Amino acid sequence: MLRWFTYGATERMSKMRMAAVCLCTATAAQAEPVEILALGDSLTAGYGLRTEDGFVPKMQAWLDAQGVDAQLVNAGVSGDTTAGGLSRVAWSLNEGTDAIMVALGGNDLLRGLAPSISRENLKGILQVAQDNDLDILVVGMEAPGNYGPEYKAEFDSMYAELAETYDSLHFPTFFEGLMSVGETPAELRSVMQPDGIHPNAEGVDLIVKAMGPSVVKLVERARD
Repeated sequence: MLRWFTYGATERMSKMRMAAVCLCTATAAQAEPVEILALGDSLTAGYGLRTEDGFVPKMQAWLDAQGVDAQLVNAGVSGDTTAGGLSRVAWSLNEGTDAIMVALGGNDLLRGLAPSISRENLKGILQVAQDNDLDILVVGMEAPGNYGPEYKAEFDSMYAELAETYDSLHFPTFFEGLMSVGETPAELRSVMQPDGIHPNAEGVDLIVKAMGPSVVKLVERARD
């Protein structure tokens, strides 16, 4: 009887240890931060700014301050087009990537590329993300009025349409946060670098504050 009790107790203790190990493993897995690949161009890369003033470091600091357990990976390349993003998106991913932010198209505009070309490239990027079971945040851009109304309408609308097609989150435009300051180059001078294209450190702060909640939603999707 004593031997049976001892054996039974030992067996129960063994099962308890196994359960504890499983619980610890699950807890550790849940505790890992959500890894987000920030695929973009010079706006994402932080062109013209000190490293700590760039978009990714400042967004990371904002998320940390909000208590959001996420890790941004800077995959911004200055001068990159949507075609460049498509060519490198697959090898930019790693086993730990949980989600992706796609913020491309500004250099397509500067080169005057047809919106249909940009759309196909973005579609390819989102397809790679979907094939890898990644949650997606599509960050839009807006064409200036001097491109003509048809070009602007086609370019501006492709981001929301692709986001809907791929069941992705959508943030209207990278520069959304600057709209509180103004819309014209003269009005935005205080938040832009001298080139009038890239935000300065103050501008990045406004961009991050506006876009941050959408990044939080991306983290929440990746957690589900």
